[in-house]
Amino acid sequence: MLGYLARRLLYVIPTLLAISVVVFLIINLPPGDFATSLVAYRRQQGIAVGPEEVEQIRAAYGLDEPIYVQYWYWISDLLFRFDLGVSFEFNRPVADMISERLPATLLLAAAALLFTWFFAFPIGIYAAVRQYSIGDYLATTIGFLGLATPNFLLALILMYLAYRWFEYVPAGICSPDWCDASWNLGKLLDALGHLWLPVVVLGTAGMAGLIRILRANLLDELRKPYVVAARARGVPERRLLVKYPLRVAMNPFISTVGWVLPGLFAGDIIVGQLLGLPTIGPLLLGALRQQDMYLAGSLIMVISVLTVIGTLISDLLLAWTDPRVRLGHGGSS
Repeated sequence: MLGYLARRLLYVIPTLLAISVVVFLIINLPPGDFATSLVAYRRQQGIAVGPEEVEQIRAAYGLDEPIYVQYWYWISDLLFRFDLGVSFEFNRPVADMISERLPATLLLAAAALLFTWFFAFPIGIYAAVRQYSIGDYLATTIGFLGLATPNFLLALILMYLAYRWFEYVPAGICSPDWCDASWNLGKLLDALGHLWLPVVVLGTAGMAGLIRILRANLLDELRKPYVVAARARGVPERRLLVKYPLRVAMNPFISTVGWVLPGLFAGDIIVGQLLGLPTIGPLLLGALRQQDMYLAGSLIMVISVLTVIGTLISDLLLAWTDPRVRLGHGGSS
């Protein structure tokens, strides 16, 4: 197991370096740069900007350097000084801006993940054990609707229903009266009253997909000879289900730790903008619009790091719960 862990850790560093190169290249692919956006904004305000001033702006932000030089400045500051740079648009350290929004983002992502697992796990088991029953058809219908409905459309529907029934739209993480207050029971209850809508919206699509995956895998395991033989020997149905096929069918739940979190972050971009959430998603959208490369690149790197860490955790959990995984990679049980 230690050898397997060491090999997985060795993959992390080159993976993150490769991701940083791709991220920086993609951010710089669109025509223009932050200076172009700034000049366009000033001209919209009726401020005349000449070619010499444009060059001065590009030089002030270091945009006149070749792209590989700009990348080296960014990645060297990140590796050797843990400095993410300064946002062009806000003229603030990127690390400070991320630290302000990361707790709310992680809280929302964790709540949506727990919501997804809490409902997908029992529904998927029931749909497999009671195949072709009314509950199975209902779970299948909910699954297809969850996969087919865009997050922003579901958010709009829930916002409309909340306003129609309660005359209240739970936008943001907390009410204005509580946002500046220290955490206590009142602020926690207020936050829970606001979190339910984005949690339901972000968790629905993931829940629908996991229901389908767990149902299909469990049905496949329940038809295998070892299950039929154990049932013929008189093993109780509940014990048989929990001890053998369910353990194998749970692998998708464990393996999704790596991609569910970035999926929630990606869904948070549109939903966060719509609901006015102080999370990373809307900040990333604004940075991409303004071509604020240090802010956008650092945010994407944070998401990439969480993805790599989540994948590492899911691999280790799979190796721990399923010996076939570590044996297949040459490890020892």
